[in-house]
Amino acid sequence: MLQITDLSARVAGRLLIDHASLTIPSGTKAGLVGRNGAGKSTLFRVITGDLASETGSVSYPKNTRLGQVAQEAPGTEESLIEIVLKADTERLALLEEAESATDPTRIADIHTRLADIDAHSAEARASAILSGLGFDRVAQARPASSFSGGWRMRVALAAVLFSRPDLLLLDEPTNYLDLEGTLWLENFVQRYPYTVLVISHDRDVLNNAVNAIVHLDQKKLNFYRGDYDQFERQRAEKIELLQKSIAKQEAQKKHMEAFVERFRAKATKARQAQSRLKALERMRPLQAIVEEHVTPFVFSAPEKQAASPIIRMEGVSVGYQPGRPILKNLDLRIDTEDRIALLGQNGNGKSTFAKLLAERLKAGTGTITRAPGLKIAFFAQHQIDDLRPAESAVQHVRRMMPGAPEAKVRAKVAQMGLPTMKMDTAADSLSGGEKARLLMGLATLDAPNLLILDEPTNHLDIEARESLVHALNDYPGAVILISHDRHMVEATMDRLWIVGDGTVARYDGDLDDYKKLILSGTRSGGGAAGGAGQDPAEPEPQQPQVSKVDQRRQAAERREALKPLKKKISQLEIQISRLQKTIGDLDETLADPALYTRDPVKATTLNKQRADASRTLESCEEDWLAMTEEHDAAMGAD
Repeated sequence: MLQITDLSARVAGRLLIDHASLTIPSGTKAGLVGRNGAGKSTLFRVITGDLASETGSVSYPKNTRLGQVAQEAPGTEESLIEIVLKADTERLALLEEAESATDPTRIADIHTRLADIDAHSAEARASAILSGLGFDRVAQARPASSFSGGWRMRVALAAVLFSRPDLLLLDEPTNYLDLEGTLWLENFVQRYPYTVLVISHDRDVLNNAVNAIVHLDQKKLNFYRGDYDQFERQRAEKIELLQKSIAKQEAQKKHMEAFVERFRAKATKARQAQSRLKALERMRPLQAIVEEHVTPFVFSAPEKQAASPIIRMEGVSVGYQPGRPILKNLDLRIDTEDRIALLGQNGNGKSTFAKLLAERLKAGTGTITRAPGLKIAFFAQHQIDDLRPAESAVQHVRRMMPGAPEAKVRAKVAQMGLPTMKMDTAADSLSGGEKARLLMGLATLDAPNLLILDEPTNHLDIEARESLVHALNDYPGAVILISHDRHMVEATMDRLWIVGDGTVARYDGDLDDYKKLILSGTRSGGGAAGGAGQDPAEPEPQQPQVSKVDQRRQAAERREALKPLKKKISQLEIQISRLQKTIGDLDETLADPALYTRDPVKATTLNKQRADASRTLESCEEDWLAMTEEHDAAMGAD
């Protein structure tokens, strides 16, 4: 059991946790959530003793072993398997002692303990963990120094998982994993026999791997049973009940005040008035839950729609060295409204393919045809390092809008989601999420036809990720997405392509099918988390085969036939949005009690307008649902 009592913690003079208490029962898998900067990592530092608390205490049973991923990734000449095996210090110490021990009783105790901790299977378990995180047998034997920092962080994660601590602390572990590694880790945490506290902004990890949510909000810790979706429902109900209680308390308070005001001067009622006055003084005001506003992402629609296909590849290969292609035999096309998620283990070529599409790499062989006037926006997390550290967001945007009025430049920065107080802050002093917003805004400044996003969510919290989901769904151009966030892939993309075995191929299953494929270990492309190059939905040999040319032609014809329906759906979505805004504006006006006495005729008219708008909205939503089902059914045949 982890017990936090009356805890307060401060960092750089800023109070992040204020007299918070929490109990996590043994064996619980809990997700720690909260807005960026709320103090989640600070809480971890207090739990591990790396940061002294201002008040309160953290306690857990004696001899509890804590485990967290090392701050620095191992970069020694030791092999990966050796590094992971060394993480179990008790096993290592027992093995060393067994070689020198002479007392028969002690030798027996050592071997009993080795059996208890399952020491005989240690190498197999270490190998399985490394394999799940993307290292095949050959890679496991290589020295850690031969891997990049991101891959070495996976080794550090493998080491702490192998050590099997009683309390496992994981701080955003999926940030350096691909989707395959994330799916494996999700399954590992779900089956882990001890207590886990994981900081994560990945909705699927929080829905599938944990059975409790700890919410750090307004400097307090709140414990909820269940997954993230259940937490959201419980919190929404809590907010609704609290708002009702506040309204009830306010009404009660006004009633008491009115009574005191009327009767405090009358001798017959003075005692009751005094009693009510004391009751008012004792009444503890309820505090409303403050919901922080998340600035939406906005991607400008292309000024001119490019003709399909916007990109066509025939016999294309690409790599970084002449004659050594990473990907080859690429025969693909991307159309104006395609939403494609790239799947496959890191290192299989997803980013290479993205750079090829964005013209950051040239094809080695074959031909690539791009639509005339095609504009492409490319966002990759590593590009955050390319921001000019001393320049502000306004200065970055002004470089791309020379001659534009200052007001227009600042309006564009505001559209990116940076508040006024941060517009003139040097990029180096912005948070990771703010840098990501700035970089994404710069990439999409000139209204692209194709948006390529390579791991866009690493520095975004859940609310910001949800805002990005809405922005992508509102964006009318084509999107290519590389992400370990399964929820984002499922909510925004309608095609899956596998990057593996040196090529890119369409995958006809969904992410649930892909997860089963990953966890079954029947993947190709190298390593247990390698990309799956085979299509499980491929027709049986005895069925007639359709050529790729015919498949593409049929798909194009189907999309062309669906264009009028797609246009109607888009028009309905615009109409629904306008109606919702109209109803919201009317509700705001009608909420004024003075309106009904000041201008009852207007109040009646507005009520009728609201009723008409509500009926129209209901009709539009029914039409939208029917058309969307028709469109999805037709696309399902694609």
